[in-house]
Amino acid sequence: MIVVNGGSSSGKSGIVRCLQAVLPDPWLAFGVDSLIEAMPASMQASDAGIEFAPDGGVSVGPEFMALQTAWMEGVAAMARAGARVIVDDVFLGGVASQQRWQKVLAGLDVLWAGVRCESAVAAGREIARGDRVQGMAVSQAEVVHQGVFYDVEVDTTHTESLVCARNIAGRVRRP
Repeated sequence: MIVVNGGSSSGKSGIVRCLQAVLPDPWLAFGVDSLIEAMPASMQASDAGIEFAPDGGVSVGPEFMALQTAWMEGVAAMARAGARVIVDDVFLGGVASQQRWQKVLAGLDVLWAGVRCESAVAAGREIARGDRVQGMAVSQAEVVHQGVFYDVEVDTTHTESLVCARNIAGRVRRP
């Protein structure tokens, strides 16, 4: 199991795709963006769901947290059933978010990977991709890493996704 954490537009998704290409065995990839897309539209802009503020801030409510917990448990069940899994997440709660994952992944071999990117570079990527609220990359660049422990960290500010993926892949323990 590999858990990749970083702010919006830091390059996590590209690294995950590269990890799938460079790791010798098949790995499934699941991201928090897919979880959000799977939720009904009524969950967005809702106090109980997930809200994206005009300045890029993100807040989540109890219904989002309940669905996210179920999703996390499902991902953990796949790993327990023998699937190799990579999770692409954004730890909005910093260490508290990691602790939630640690609880559901207890007993599994997990590699924790942090993806950093200078906020100005991530903000430029955010504008270029056009599918994020501007300001999200800057607001998340540091907060997602607060108090979080990693086995490996990469920085995509000046390093390509493939190089970062190879760095992470080199830390994966082989059975």
